[in-house]
Amino acid sequence: MSQNRTIKPSPAFIGASWAALAIGMGTYLISLLNADMELNEKGYYLSLLLLGLFAAISVQKSVRDRAEAIPVTNIYYGIAWLMLAAALTLLIVGLINARSISISEKLVYGVSFAMSLYAVVAIQKNVRDLATSEDPDEVQAARQPHLLVTSPSKDGALD
Repeated sequence: MSQNRTIKPSPAFIGASWAALAIGMGTYLISLLNADMELNEKGYYLSLLLLGLFAAISVQKSVRDRAEAIPVTNIYYGIAWLMLAAALTLLIVGLINARSISISEKLVYGVSFAMSLYAVVAIQKNVRDLATSEDPDEVQAARQPHLLVTSPSKDGALD
């Protein structure tokens, strides 16, 4: 495992990533809630959003793991990419074939879906960068509190 420390992302980028996810998902979900379509269609589009978000996180994590020489099985790596491609393909095909949805509404779904995927990848990157930018000794101590070193107080007793 590589001990390279990365640069900590700025609070502005972290906030912008979360804001982009909130705007993207919020727009997608509000549009879905207000859409004049059957409940099973709404469930289909909601499932695609959830699959896409999970697949995008999984792809980002596995690509980053491979870049840092952390083992990732080929089957997991392939399935992550396959699920991301499936979510995108099913959304595109579903929107093309949805005759009851106007073109502008289709664009709202597509753009908010893409924005949500981008945002969730940026958030995953931020989480990973924050974890690897910390001092390794502090991270180890935080994960295993029983290994914290205590110092004697003025009276000689351990804190």
